[in-house]
Amino acid sequence: MADTHFDAVVVGSGFGGSVMAYRLVQAGLRVCLLERGKAFPPGSFPRAPYALSKNFWDPKQGLFGMYHLWQFKHLNALAASGLGGGSLIYANVLIRKDEKWFVHDHHEGAYEHWPVTRKDLDPHYDEVERHIGVEVYPNHLAQITPKTLQYADAAKRAGLDHACLPLAVAFSKEGHPNGEPINANNLHGQTRSTCRLCGECDAGCNYGSKNSLDFTYLSEAKRLGLHIVTGADVRSFDRRTAGGFNVEYVQHNFASDGTPDSAPRTTISCGQLILSAGAMGSTHLMLRNKATLKAELPKLGSQFCGNGDILGMAVRTKTVDGKSRLIDPNRGPVITSRVRLPDALDGGNAKGRGAYIEDAGFPAFLSWVTESYASVTKLERIFGFWWRIIKGKLSKSGDTDLSAEIAALLGGNDLTMSALPMLGMGRDLPDGKLLLNDKAQLESTWSAETSLAYFDRVRDHMKILAREMGGRFVENPIWLFKRLITVHALGGCPMGRHKDEGVVDDHGEVFGTPGLFVADGSVMPGPVGPNPSLTIAALANRFADRVIENHKIGAVT
Repeated sequence: MADTHFDAVVVGSGFGGSVMAYRLVQAGLRVCLLERGKAFPPGSFPRAPYALSKNFWDPKQGLFGMYHLWQFKHLNALAASGLGGGSLIYANVLIRKDEKWFVHDHHEGAYEHWPVTRKDLDPHYDEVERHIGVEVYPNHLAQITPKTLQYADAAKRAGLDHACLPLAVAFSKEGHPNGEPINANNLHGQTRSTCRLCGECDAGCNYGSKNSLDFTYLSEAKRLGLHIVTGADVRSFDRRTAGGFNVEYVQHNFASDGTPDSAPRTTISCGQLILSAGAMGSTHLMLRNKATLKAELPKLGSQFCGNGDILGMAVRTKTVDGKSRLIDPNRGPVITSRVRLPDALDGGNAKGRGAYIEDAGFPAFLSWVTESYASVTKLERIFGFWWRIIKGKLSKSGDTDLSAEIAALLGGNDLTMSALPMLGMGRDLPDGKLLLNDKAQLESTWSAETSLAYFDRVRDHMKILAREMGGRFVENPIWLFKRLITVHALGGCPMGRHKDEGVVDDHGEVFGTPGLFVADGSVMPGPVGPNPSLTIAALANRFADRVIENHKIGAVT
């Protein structure tokens, strides 16, 4: 790399890092963005089993894919690796944090103080929504998406608050076909298309229909001069005697068989350093490099939670006349609508901690897999098919048309076509801690036990929705062991008013370490409630103001 010193270095390209990088380069700063993963242009997201098996992140095993699964004692947490971070594989939902859920004290036994308010963030929410491109799932598409209609009807019958969701997706206008081309003015240089309703959002959109960060913030930032380095896995940072920071990273060779310890290392320097590697990534970096900061950070690793994530499913749903209900979870974006459970903080008659339960779906190829595993239930149809073949061979009718026989063999598929996954998220207790074990590996103390009342409430409402659809509620099997998997890990470097309450202030700057910022889900002092991506981006937009101000007044070099 010819340039080794920058005004700012941003580590990670998710909703915090991409927004921060764009804002800083727009303000005229020389900025380097370090992303450990690779770029994923349209058409590069794998679908076949062999390619999917390579789509996980474990460099020591030669794996450089998108999915990074962390396993803790009571919780699994999924993170993303790639240019665009979590936007590559999230379900496109951008919701503002509920105004009354910005907690300012102990609530139901958990300490959670948000040093910012909804009023503080609203201008930043506005800016991010405009920049990414957000649209409530259009009615003309909702009307041809069975799961949206069925979920809305179930919620109405149960007397629950239902609405379609704001999504970061390029949809065709009413009267226009799905899959219309979008210009190739992006960092990949490839043409995108409007949403084809294929349900593959969480596996990465091969059509470029998602307004992911590589198509929005990062493409604009690159045009303005952002220096992007992929394969750059940051391992350490320290304060420079002359001011600012040194940053050391491993440069991965994506074609290698996995030798990161012997991979080349590069050191660059910067006036200000922004960690945006996610709740686990940034906290891990802070813990490993804490000694070099020479700052007292008693709350480092605290306030960790999974944003109340819990998965359930309605299966074998039926209409009032006993026929299988057509849900068709493969059609549409992964998530299209939600039910909102009010919080006691909202006032009125609400009790308990608030939550959102969103409809969900999965790609069609998973239906083939599921139905294949369930094929034992189709033996009657299989034998019937072969009997008709044999009967046709023996008869003298001369009927050579097998269309009806093939249709009968493939027909049914009630297990997948009448199923609806439901994604719960909300206000679990942020009482977990991230820490290092004796091998410098990340561990978590978070447990579902203290949040059981919340999780039971969400599960009870999932059961109600399943019943209203004439189906049976099925738990995520790991819940039997009170384990969960979260895709919304939060906390570890929480905001606070002072070092005894948080790791960073309300503008993301680390206490006692001028010029060091954290801008990602780790700064949340508690659960966001709904999908946290928009709030992470809005906070990063707010934090960028301080970085730019520091640069202008020469507070850092």
